[in-house]
Amino acid sequence: MNFSALNRSALLSRLQSEHFDLIIIGGGITGAGIALDAASRGLKTALVEKKDFAYGTSSRSTKLIHGGLRYLKQLEFGLVKEVGSERAVVHKLAPHLVVPEKMLLPLSEKKGLGYWLTSIGLKVYDLLAGVKSEDQRRMLTKLQTLKHEPLLRKDDIKGGAIYAEYRTDDARLTIEIIKTAVRHGAVVSNYATVTEFLYVDRNVTGVKVMDVLTGTSFILHGTAIVNAAGPWVDQLRELNKSKKGKSLHLTKGVHIVLPREKLPVHQAIYFDVEGDNRMIFAIPRGRTTYVGTTDTNYTGDQDQVVTSREDAEYLIKAINAAFPLVNLNLNDVESSWAGLRPLIHEEGKSASELSRKDEIFISDSDLISIAGGKLTGYRKMAERVVDLVAEKYFDDRTLKSCETERIKLAVSPFLSVAEVKQYEREVEMRIEKYGFTKQKANYLVETFGKEANTILSHLERMNHAEPEAGLLLAELSFCLQNEIVCSLTDFFVRRTGLVYFNIELVYRHSKTIALHMQQLLGWPDDQLTKEENELTAVVNDAVRFKN
Repeated sequence: MNFSALNRSALLSRLQSEHFDLIIIGGGITGAGIALDAASRGLKTALVEKKDFAYGTSSRSTKLIHGGLRYLKQLEFGLVKEVGSERAVVHKLAPHLVVPEKMLLPLSEKKGLGYWLTSIGLKVYDLLAGVKSEDQRRMLTKLQTLKHEPLLRKDDIKGGAIYAEYRTDDARLTIEIIKTAVRHGAVVSNYATVTEFLYVDRNVTGVKVMDVLTGTSFILHGTAIVNAAGPWVDQLRELNKSKKGKSLHLTKGVHIVLPREKLPVHQAIYFDVEGDNRMIFAIPRGRTTYVGTTDTNYTGDQDQVVTSREDAEYLIKAINAAFPLVNLNLNDVESSWAGLRPLIHEEGKSASELSRKDEIFISDSDLISIAGGKLTGYRKMAERVVDLVAEKYFDDRTLKSCETERIKLAVSPFLSVAEVKQYEREVEMRIEKYGFTKQKANYLVETFGKEANTILSHLERMNHAEPEAGLLLAELSFCLQNEIVCSLTDFFVRRTGLVYFNIELVYRHSKTIALHMQQLLGWPDDQLTKEENELTAVVNDAVRFKN
C-alpha cells in the first residue's frame, strides 16, 4: 500500500473494514518493532499512533545504539549482553543509519572508577556485547587521552579509554522500521488515537479510534491488542481499568545542541559530571555538537516535556568543568530537546538507579502492555511480545519464527559501510553544482539512504532558483509521498531533525514549506495558520528555557 499522506484516507478505510490478528497501539520504536516482527511472521497487523511516529521518547533519546556501559555498575549483565550484541545486528540492517562511533572515556583523578577497574569493566563489556577484536576497548595514557581530546581539563586526567558505540537518528530509525513493516503488509496510521476499548465476554476485541485530523471515529477489530504507548502505557491501562500492581516511573532526559565551533570535540566523549554521580555524552553531529542527558523524576504533562533553564544550566556547567577552555553560556545553545523514559517503578530507587529492562503486563481482559526497555533493544522486545501473541492466540497456525535479524531497513539496502561511503561520494559529486558541501551529502545519506536518489532527481527536475529551498522542497515531496508526513512539525522535527540540528534552515524556509504543504494537502487558511503556530511553539520550546 502507498504510504503517502495523500493516500491516508485509504489507509483509514482499510483499518476499519478488516479484522486484524494484532492491533498495536503506539508508533514509537517499540510499536514499530512489534509491527515489523508480527507482519513478517504472517500475522495480519494494524498499528495506530495518536500523534506522529516517534513523537515521544523515540525522537528524544541520546540517539545512540549503545550497549549500556553504565548498567554494568548496576550488575545488569543480562541487559548489557542483550543490547550490546543487538548493536551489531541493527548496524547490519541499516549501516547508513546506524553508524560506528568510537567513544572516548576520559578517566579522572577525582571521580569515576580507577584505571584498572575501568579496563576490566570495558573488557567485560566487550565480551558480553560480542565486540569484534579490532573494535574492542583500548586503554590510553594521560598524554594519549589529551592528544585525542585537547579540550579536556588537563590537571584532572589520569588516562582514558576508547571503546565502540553506534550513533543513529532515533526518529529516522523508527520511521524506517514502520516503512519496512508496511512493505510486509502492516496497515499503519499516525494521528489515530484510541478513545475506548471494546469487549466481548470481558475480553478486549477491538478499539474505538478517532482520526485526529478530521475528528471522525471508527472501530478497529482485532484478536490480540498490544499497548506499546511508551510514557502513555499507564493511561491506556487506566482506560482499560487494569492499572494495578507495577506502574511506570517517568524520568526526564534533556539534551542541548551547540554550534560545532563552540564545542569542537574531536570525537564522541562520555565524561563524568563534576560533583555528581552521573556521566553524560558530548557527540559531534554535522555542524553541531549535542550534549546530554539529565535524569530527573517527571510528573508533569506528558505531551509538553520541555527543557528548563535548570536543565540547560546543569549541562552547561558540566561542559565547562570538563572542557574549561570553551567557557560556554546559555546564549551559545542553539536548540534542545527533552524526552521521557517510561521505566518500571521500584520503591526506594532514584531516577538513575531504576532498571532499563522491559516488562510485559497482561490484564484480566487480555490487554498486553509492554513498558521499559531501551532503543537498542527494540528488536528483542518485539520478539518477546510477538512470541507471546503467537503462543496465546495463534497456536493452531503455522507462523514463521522471528526473522527481523535479517530484514534490511531500506528499500535498497547497503551491504557494507564501504558501500555507504562510496554512495556518499556519489551524492557529494551530484550536489556539488548547487554549492552544497560534503556535510550535506552525509546528511542526505544518513537520513534517507539510497532513497536520496529520488530526492535529488526531484531537485534536478525542479531547477529551483534557490538550491537550499529547492532541496527542502524535494525532501518534503519525498516525505509526503513515502512517509505519511501530515504536519510541519512532522517534517521539521522527526523526518529531517532540522529543528534540532540546523534550526536556521527552519527559520529561513518554514514559510515556503508551509505554503507547499497547504497546496498539496488542501489546507484551508486557518489550518495553515494553526500549523505555523504549532511549529513556532515547538521551536520556542527548543530555544527558550522555562524557569
